[in-house]
Amino acid sequence: MLGVVPSSSPVPDAVAAHLDRFLSRMRDEATDYGPDAAAFLDAAAGTLDGGKRLRARFCHAGWRAVSAFRDRDATEPDALWDICTALEIFQSAALVHDDLIDNSDTRRGRPAAHRALEASHRAAGWAGDADAFGRASAILLGDLLVAWSDDLLESALDGQPHARAVRSEYARMRRDVTTGQFLDIAEESAWSVNDGSLHAERALRVASLKSARYSIEQPLVLGGAFAGAEPDQTEALRRFGHPVGMAFQLRDDVLGVFGDPSVTGKPTGDDLREGKRTVLIALTRQTLDASARNLLDEMLGDPELTPQQVTFLQATIRDSGAVDQLEAMITGYARDADRALSGARLDNAAVGELRDLARAATVRSA
Repeated sequence: MLGVVPSSSPVPDAVAAHLDRFLSRMRDEATDYGPDAAAFLDAAAGTLDGGKRLRARFCHAGWRAVSAFRDRDATEPDALWDICTALEIFQSAALVHDDLIDNSDTRRGRPAAHRALEASHRAAGWAGDADAFGRASAILLGDLLVAWSDDLLESALDGQPHARAVRSEYARMRRDVTTGQFLDIAEESAWSVNDGSLHAERALRVASLKSARYSIEQPLVLGGAFAGAEPDQTEALRRFGHPVGMAFQLRDDVLGVFGDPSVTGKPTGDDLREGKRTVLIALTRQTLDASARNLLDEMLGDPELTPQQVTFLQATIRDSGAVDQLEAMITGYARDADRALSGARLDNAAVGELRDLARAATVRSA
């Protein structure tokens, strides 16, 4: 779960209700498509179960920080909840494609979408390659979720006074995360021809585009934009959201190597088997001698790593001091975020909520 989040948050229930309403409409519109299409829609809907609702929480918090600054009694319009829900649908699309790219077998303790679709092919006794079917179907499943996200966003913005600002930020978010995803997979190959002293800088760029902006900063700004944020308010939300997002991703890097699979829903050392060239790996390489660095590079990205080899790599990373360095960076980002809210023209109670969310996003075990 997302750390210690206020139990009174209306976000999970509101998103669940709006998801149910939207999915019911999508199923109604597809009744003539036949049983196979119905199963495909059910698979898409299944990816929306669970999760931290992180992006929806920050979108709501951004709206609250701006709207309550003007009117403490402001109440959430339905359109805001649809924007929050659209973010969660887009997140599911990104996860479907991410698991496919990374060859991940699990997500939230269950089979990843491409594996579930592969299993459905086998269970139905269909002809052909079940693995190829699962992968191809997952591409289309992710695309369908992107389309759903856009559909819901556009419906929410119909007739809204600040639609242009929201639409512009949402489009930027989509471009950033897609580019960040490419840079992430590119770095798994490009590291070998780049100066080792640049690895951390390149990994930080990936973290910014793929996670920090998309997970925290842009949902915050989207909520603020929907509330009609003025330029200084938008800037305060950005200056707060980006360092929180960076700390969030660096925490994710630690969990990708050391996380408890019963909590994260992913196998221990998943990032090691996938060959992720994270900031944690870049910092580790900087401290190792040539022999140890070559061994790390040779083992990283081997999908057949044994538990003993994972334990060896974990010890190498920990003993290098890279984890301590990363923890210091997380602390620094959290401090920068906290300072960004000082004196901002945002609602005081909402600022407190933002600080709670920041702590929950950066001090967590899943």
